[in-house]
Amino acid sequence: MHNPDPANASSRNLKRLFMLRSLMITWELLAILAVHFGIGIRLPLAPLSATIGMLILVNLWTWRRIRSRADIRDHEFLAQLGIDVLALTAVLYFTGGATNPFAWLFLIPLIIAATVLSARATWLIAVLTASCYTLLMFWFLPLGGNEHMHHSEGFTQHVFGMWFGFVLSAALISWFVVGMASTLRSRDRQLAQVREQALRDEQLIALGTLATGAAHELGTPLATMAVVTRELERTGTDVAMQRKFTILRDQVERCKKALSVISASAGEARAESGCLMPVAGFLQSIITEWQAQRPDARLEVHIDQGPDSASIVDEQTLRQSLANLLNNAADASADRLTIRARWDDDRLEIEILDRGPGLRSQVAAAIDRQKTSHKEYGMGLGLFLTHATIRRLGGDIALFDRDGGGTCTRIRLALASFEAS
Repeated sequence: MHNPDPANASSRNLKRLFMLRSLMITWELLAILAVHFGIGIRLPLAPLSATIGMLILVNLWTWRRIRSRADIRDHEFLAQLGIDVLALTAVLYFTGGATNPFAWLFLIPLIIAATVLSARATWLIAVLTASCYTLLMFWFLPLGGNEHMHHSEGFTQHVFGMWFGFVLSAALISWFVVGMASTLRSRDRQLAQVREQALRDEQLIALGTLATGAAHELGTPLATMAVVTRELERTGTDVAMQRKFTILRDQVERCKKALSVISASAGEARAESGCLMPVAGFLQSIITEWQAQRPDARLEVHIDQGPDSASIVDEQTLRQSLANLLNNAADASADRLTIRARWDDDRLEIEILDRGPGLRSQVAAAIDRQKTSHKEYGMGLGLFLTHATIRRLGGDIALFDRDGGGTCTRIRLALASFEAS
């Protein structure tokens, strides 16, 4: 599932602004022609034509931006609205200024900004429109034949009332509409996150169903392999062969342990899983178990001792996740691996560093959304399940390139504090 692309949303908003501006240009041209030639009120056609012509050029440039599928940023959209405000100011200046009954059109760019842009950008448009409206109360060209009305006290109060109403409306729009639009955008982001989480949960459920079937199918072959390995180990005399049989037996036991975890997830609870364990002991047991599985791998350990009262949930799936990350690092680099750990009362941070080829394109960003693998026989489940496990336990994982080559895998896990009784 994909989130809405902000760049595409900005392009669609710019296209709507183009259409609205086209309507405004058409309406202004028709209104000017009707007033000048139909009603007989003389208007300065030359400056009005120049203003509308410049606005048409801006609209044509906007259409080219839309067709080019360029990445439209908020500051560009803000500039477009600013141009519309200035163009409207120029048209109103030549057609009566604040006395023009269509001065309320200043509200349109303000409403658009409040709906689409940030609060800061909306307040900028509010200040710009209010300033232009205020200037038009004092500097403008009166409409022909209406000069006597500008000296009427009642008309002056009417114009002032229109101005005050506009300023009040601008303030209310900038305050309340921006707040409501921000709430809606925040809700949309939360809904997108919930949809992504639901999709990940569905994938995990599907994987769990497949894993249960695979566990049932693999039980018998593994038992046969264990029996044959023990027989070969008893009959073998060569020391090198004995060592290979021992490794093979350990790998079979590891597979059997993995199947037992799958059974536990199906409802057969493991008594030793899920208990609290001091962080130092937990890390040491993880490192010891992994080095027993990968005796040829070289590992350098740096542990910054934290509070003794800090503890972590010792869960088998978490152990498998950390071991999987160590295996990935060992597979990526033949050089010595480094693991660093530090913790306080609330959080444990582990860094696994290797000198491999570094991250492949988009792997780090996709580990929580899709299965990715670049190993010859990899199914792409390791990182996906590891991320799901760590997220389920209240942690997070991040991968990024190291200076000088290689990858750093950073894991943060929530801790619990307890007092020995």
